[in-house]
Amino acid sequence: MTDWTKARAPGLDDFARLAQAAFEALPAEVRQLTGEVLFRIEDFADEATLDEMGIEDPFELTGLYRGVDIGRRSFLGPAPEAAMVFLYRRPILDEWADRGDLELGQLIEHVLVHEIGHHFGLSDDDIHRIEDEG
Repeated sequence: MTDWTKARAPGLDDFARLAQAAFEALPAEVRQLTGEVLFRIEDFADEATLDEMGIEDPFELTGLYRGVDIGRRSFLGPAPEAAMVFLYRRPILDEWADRGDLELGQLIEHVLVHEIGHHFGLSDDDIHRIEDEG
């Protein structure tokens, strides 16, 4: 039996390691195509992001892609800002605890892959269809 009195919730650095491991587990072609995407781990999305997305409960947002997806970039225009994938620790932990049917690393991988899908220009519907087929 696990002694939960001494257990600690995984911190931001723990999440960063799990996200890095999930990224490294992706096929080499996907990692190469992903290119210069920055990964950020934060406890929650900031208020401006939540307001922009019309989200009142910060626990509803587990991840976010910010940037211009690969399909809409122009080589002739100004250089786009760096693409970023945000993973939000507290909402991911909350979902993980509620679900109880997968390991934390698996959920982080799921959120990471979902946000990388947006980097490639996939919609939420596209991503869910791919997941359902897989």
